[in-house]
Amino acid sequence: MKDKIGYMFGDVGNCFLLGLMNAFLMIYYTNILGLPAGLVGTLFFASTMIDAFADVIVGRVADVAKVGHEGRFRPWIRRMKWPTCLTFLLMFLPFVKHFSEPGKIAYVVFTYILFGLVFACINIPYGSLSSTMSANADDKASLSVFRSVGSAVGAGGTGFALSLIIYTENAAGHKILSEQRLFWSAIGCAVLAFISYSILYHYTHERIASNPKQKVRLHSSIKAMLHDRGLVSLIMADIVVTTCTSLSGITTTYLFNDYFNNNHALSVALLFTYGTTIALAPFAKWITVKFGKKEMCATSLTVTAMLYAILYFLHIQNPWLYLVILFVATLGTSTFSLMIWAFINDVNDNHQVITGMREDGTIYGINFFGRKIAQALANGVGGVLLSIIGYQSSTSGGRVQTQAVLDHIYMLANLVPALLMITAAAILAFWYPLTRQRVREVTAKLEAAVGKGETNE
Repeated sequence: MKDKIGYMFGDVGNCFLLGLMNAFLMIYYTNILGLPAGLVGTLFFASTMIDAFADVIVGRVADVAKVGHEGRFRPWIRRMKWPTCLTFLLMFLPFVKHFSEPGKIAYVVFTYILFGLVFACINIPYGSLSSTMSANADDKASLSVFRSVGSAVGAGGTGFALSLIIYTENAAGHKILSEQRLFWSAIGCAVLAFISYSILYHYTHERIASNPKQKVRLHSSIKAMLHDRGLVSLIMADIVVTTCTSLSGITTTYLFNDYFNNNHALSVALLFTYGTTIALAPFAKWITVKFGKKEMCATSLTVTAMLYAILYFLHIQNPWLYLVILFVATLGTSTFSLMIWAFINDVNDNHQVITGMREDGTIYGINFFGRKIAQALANGVGGVLLSIIGYQSSTSGGRVQTQAVLDHIYMLANLVPALLMITAAAILAFWYPLTRQRVREVTAKLEAAVGKGETNE
């Protein structure tokens, strides 16, 4: 339990940072710095593509690095918590709004890329850590659940609380973002993240020596991974879901800020996105044992797609009625979020069975490479779509959008998630091969290999 709680705090720390970024960074750039949404989306896309390669490099370096007494992955957390929290603050400096537009663009590109590079050095080792804490499949599933709960606590807490803190009201009665309040909130999130990373380091233990002498040529590793159907299909499903959740994080803020003009409802909506994960967590292990991860997630994502389609066609005007249906819709996404890290551990185990190689850091880095691509697509497409529908940026906030723009924001917030979720459900149902039975077979083979002394552990 001590390890589970410690591991949970890793994502509490991550999501104190990412929760603030996902919910408010885009609107900070458009409504405080006054940059056009299309330009911001393009900058996000290019910057995130650079960060994506950093994830793979960090994972590979961690896999081939010398294993010390602290383990393979924990030393990264101890060293990188300082620069991670400090570079996070650089993205929200309040005086930047007085820069020239070229200065603002240079600031956005530099700080966004810098944070992405530094964050990879703590996030990739953290994700890979779970594979060295226990060889038991149930333990790994529990770690995935605890990690998802940590994500919900960090991101949900920031989304709910900050929506009530960082907005002020202008003379016309419109809610506007305060750059000063946002910066002080960023400081608070950075401090809480630092504390969380410290708990992660001190409460977790690496019990399995993750192939300390393994030497695998990079081209052989890449070739094996490209032929691993479980890995490729999971990455594709995760890309689609991450694109959806990242884009929803952007469009939901604009939906409640402009369409509903209700920051209290926004705080509840951002809480729903993560609060449903906490609500499902006590039942997650029972669900996976009863139905299997693949089977349950494919079904829940299908239901989510249907509910977003219903929201789109109803075109609801009341924010509280909208929130009721949104709560049920996010249950499906939360089911996938609870299981994604257990999915990756299953893929790691299956990869070892079919190739004989254990490459937790590299596989985790490649999965996050896919996630960064998804985030880049979401940020890029989100900004471009806002520009296409005619969204008007402002340096002072509170600009009233036309009814046509508001209707298009509603469409982006509902129809796009419906299409993406049904795509992810189809990938899991028809492409991803690791059924409940296959996972059991893989676990049995690895346990038999351990008994015969055939592994590198």
